[in-house]
Amino acid sequence: MHHEFPLRDGLIYLNHAAVGVWPRRTADAVKAFAEENMVQGAADYPVWMKTERELRGRLQRLVNASGSDDVALLKNTSEGLSLIAYGLDWQPGDNIVSTDQEFPSNRIVWESLASRGVRLRRADVSGEDPEGEMIALMDEKTRLLAVSSVQFGTGVRMDLKRLGKACQERGILFCVDAIQSLGAVSFDAQAVHADFVVADGHKWMSGPEGIALFYSTPQARDRLRLSQYGWHMVEAMGDFDRVEWVPTKSARRFEPGSPNMLGITALNASLSLFEEIGMDQVEKQLLERSRLIMDQISEHDQFELITPASSGRYAGIVTFRYKGVDNNGHAALYRRLMDADIICAHRAGGIRLSPHFYSDCSRFEAVWETILSQSI
Repeated sequence: MHHEFPLRDGLIYLNHAAVGVWPRRTADAVKAFAEENMVQGAADYPVWMKTERELRGRLQRLVNASGSDDVALLKNTSEGLSLIAYGLDWQPGDNIVSTDQEFPSNRIVWESLASRGVRLRRADVSGEDPEGEMIALMDEKTRLLAVSSVQFGTGVRMDLKRLGKACQERGILFCVDAIQSLGAVSFDAQAVHADFVVADGHKWMSGPEGIALFYSTPQARDRLRLSQYGWHMVEAMGDFDRVEWVPTKSARRFEPGSPNMLGITALNASLSLFEEIGMDQVEKQLLERSRLIMDQISEHDQFELITPASSGRYAGIVTFRYKGVDNNGHAALYRRLMDADIICAHRAGGIRLSPHFYSDCSRFEAVWETILSQSI
């Protein structure tokens, strides 16, 4: 994988849970697209449309959607969550169940509905049964369960099948923020009974910012009121002389205007690599690297593992802290690690490491040598 990920000498990149590294083929595709625009503009626009269809197909396969009509291409996860939050017909007294560990994008949007009389219920998921805690908060007024597949700080991986089954039994919509799963571990939207799945391409999918997946079942998207309109979301797209219009039945109805062809070109190239390798193999290699880091943490008594180490409870995120050291101490350690070219994050009161499937395991020992050499 060194050819696809030729990181500069000395850099140890363990921050894919924030912004991933592009493969070489993605950089090449973007360069070629820029060159094409410079010398001939959109003379081959039909080829661009073919790339767009390819990306929808790759995303369909990535989440196991029943068809590419279930896939929309949006700007980011927050836009997708907002389409759901302000598309549903809420009634005063309705509630949404979520967790107390969500990234702000999957909290603020639901809190913003308070003006409509909608309450956000946040389950404490720090214990042994996070799914049970969420299910216990559901009642006859619960309209939606909104949860991240993997929590951004602690790295807790949710049992989505159990949650999806609970929602299905109760007639509750199930919305999954899968940004910390897609491109890291296998995902099956149909198997987990997800109504909505949203995820940016710039983390584990190794794509750019500004392009995101929005998955919805036909039944779920029919429940969303549209709030954005334009030429791209109508059934007869491209027939610019037609006066009458209706929104398309596909998820493209959530794409009002011109597509982000630069982002589409880049993400399509990135996902071609994942398809070549196969998500089963990507997941296997990624989990091996996460486990190796966990094992290395356990060798040092001064460290405390925040991410659960049991099988099925972690993905690509491993967060740990020094015992007895406060948040400020970890913030200082984070800055020193970044200065040492160990690219990581300060999350959940500790240090978050997030390797990908291609990460060089032989470099991990250097991480611990650097950490242990620091005074904290």
